[in-house]
Amino acid sequence: MLIREATTEDWAAIWPFFHEIVAAGETFTYPVGLSRDDAREWWLVQAPSRAVVAVDDSGAVLGTAKMNRNHMGNGSHIASASYMVDPAHSGKGVGRALCEYSVDWARAAGFRAMQFNAVVETNVHAVRLYRSLGFEVLGTLPEGFNHPVKGYVGLHIMHKAL
Repeated sequence: MLIREATTEDWAAIWPFFHEIVAAGETFTYPVGLSRDDAREWWLVQAPSRAVVAVDDSGAVLGTAKMNRNHMGNGSHIASASYMVDPAHSGKGVGRALCEYSVDWARAAGFRAMQFNAVVETNVHAVRLYRSLGFEVLGTLPEGFNHPVKGYVGLHIMHKAL
């Protein structure tokens, strides 16, 4: 697996699984009806932020990540990231590779920590992955997310010092 910069040409491969994940409404706080163009603008961020794709040997996109500062001004020393793995490739280490890549990026860019603002507590695979990479839950916003099946569930704030 190779992780490289995402290009606008990659969007055609990203959009189908991006749309599927967001429309399911189970893991992201994005509007479930987010349009293709708006989604592209949100995801394919400009420098100094980064968007990357994980690709296989044939060049097929397996997953994607976007990395950015979490806040501006005096909070700009904390990084954040978001990840999406094509469900057809889940459980194959793509998410772990993208998360490790983003942590390395943040460290190399001089960030002091990484924070995830809204990890849905029922997204147990993501929570388990992040914990295995040294992130901890700092707190949980009770009923911060309206899950389409489980109703109101918590949103974790997760943190890792770099």
